[in-house]
Amino acid sequence: MKAVLNNFFRGLLLVFPIGATIYIVYALVNWANNSLNTLIFEPFNIDIPGLGIVTVFLGVSLLGFICTRAFIRPLVNYFEGLIGKLPLVKIIYTSIKELTEAFVGEKKKFNQPVLIRMNDDGLSRLGFITSRDLSEFELPEMVAVYCPHSYNFSGNLYFVEQSKVTPVKLNPAEIMKYIVSAGITDINS
Repeated sequence: MKAVLNNFFRGLLLVFPIGATIYIVYALVNWANNSLNTLIFEPFNIDIPGLGIVTVFLGVSLLGFICTRAFIRPLVNYFEGLIGKLPLVKIIYTSIKELTEAFVGEKKKFNQPVLIRMNDDGLSRLGFITSRDLSEFELPEMVAVYCPHSYNFSGNLYFVEQSKVTPVKLNPAEIMKYIVSAGITDINS
C-alpha cells in the first residue's frame, strides 16, 4: 500500500503543476475572451472563439503605436496630468504605471539583482536595486533594494548600506523566478 501511495504522490507532483498551470491560463484566456466577446461583438451577433483575445492584442498594439507618435504625446501627457490631480486615483494610477514600467518599460528597474546581507550571522536575501540615489532621504551611503515575496505579487523595500550589497551576475528574470518560487526553481533551467 505504501508503494502505491508513493507512486500516487510522485504522479501528483507531475500532474498538479501542469494541470494547475493549464487550468489557470485557460480560465484567464476564457474569461477575457468571453468578457470581450460579450462586450464588443454580442450586439453584432458575432461569436468566434478567440476573437476577444485577438481584439485586445491588436487594440493594445494599435494604442501603443498611436501613443508613441509625437502629435499624440501632448494629449497623453494632458490625460496623465488630469489623473495626477485626482487624489486617490493618482496614487493607484502612478503606482500601477511605475510597476508596469519597472517590468516592461524603458526604465526597467528589476535588472540589477543583488544579495543583501541582513545580519552578521550570514542571513542574506535576494533582491533588486531600484534606486542608487537616496539623497532625498539624506542617505548617501545607502541604496534601495526591493525584495519580492515568494508565491505572491508583493515584497519589501529596504534601504541597505552599499557595503552590505553584493551584485549577483545572473539573469534578472531567472533571479525573479527563483525568488518567486521560494528557491525551488533551478537557476538557468
